[in-house]
Amino acid sequence: MKTARNKGLTRPFSRRLNDAKGNAVHFKAILNSEGGTLRTADTDALSTEIQDKFSAGGHSADIVLVQGKDLEAELDRAVADNKIEGVLIGGGDGSVSGAAAKLMNTGKVLAVLPAGTMNLFARSLQVPLDLSQALDALARAPVSDVDIATANGRPFVHQYSVGMHAKLVHLREKREFASRLGKIRASAQAAVDTVLHPPRIRVRLEMPGGTEVDARTSSIGITNNLYGEGHIPYTDTPDGGTLGIYVTKARSRREMFAFLAKMALGKWVTNAQVEIHQTKSVTMHILSSHRRFRCVIDGELCKLEPKVEVKIHPGALKVLRPGIAEPK
Repeated sequence: MKTARNKGLTRPFSRRLNDAKGNAVHFKAILNSEGGTLRTADTDALSTEIQDKFSAGGHSADIVLVQGKDLEAELDRAVADNKIEGVLIGGGDGSVSGAAAKLMNTGKVLAVLPAGTMNLFARSLQVPLDLSQALDALARAPVSDVDIATANGRPFVHQYSVGMHAKLVHLREKREFASRLGKIRASAQAAVDTVLHPPRIRVRLEMPGGTEVDARTSSIGITNNLYGEGHIPYTDTPDGGTLGIYVTKARSRREMFAFLAKMALGKWVTNAQVEIHQTKSVTMHILSSHRRFRCVIDGELCKLEPKVEVKIHPGALKVLRPGIAEPK
């Protein structure tokens, strides 16, 4: 663990009131030095900018720069510290997901500084992708309650998936890359390989009200709220209170490429290769040999369990959310 200027030393900043409503939050800013953008960023200058802009917004921050392997321990310390009221996490979707999981139902506020490749949850919260603009927006943003989901008790903010996505991540991780562009290139190569040789998996979905769906599919994704239309896969309604279930119906390579083309354009409702369901909870039974497959939870490749219970937890996560009106 280190700060931007001195190893082993954090830099506390005096706490100030935001306004008459008393919305000041004392943050611990945890920056993942292995996040795509932060690998090459001037972290000294970024640390100063965090303090200056959050101070101007009425907040305060202690800043810590950590390696990925130390991130969880630093998050645990922040959650256990009663003086810390929020966490500003600087990193990719994996870092953000890990922070959200720790802060779920704690009452502490999550602020997302997008420093990864896709930054999907940051996009859902309407946080600008430029770091300086993101800090401007976050410093002025109101605190809002948004949803988080769990798969067999494990929290996630974006998606739980099996099939093609898991195979893609597995193939990508077998390739070496050392930059954001390298990761994008490796992902594209893995995507082509996955489409040419898609997995086949049988599942049964059980939803409230007696609804059951049996499917033989190449891909199924369960999302924390439905994806928005017209852009890459992320939700526009992080407080919508529902899971989205996306079952791919494509079988031939032509259908598979058509499915991916529409997905890239954010066309879900009109995508004939996708069956979409909405629900508050779902139990997924893996009818194929589950040991042959893996799952992906917010971008992390994980062991696939034969029975997976997924639930939405409305309003269980407090966030700084730019782009919405200040609560009255």
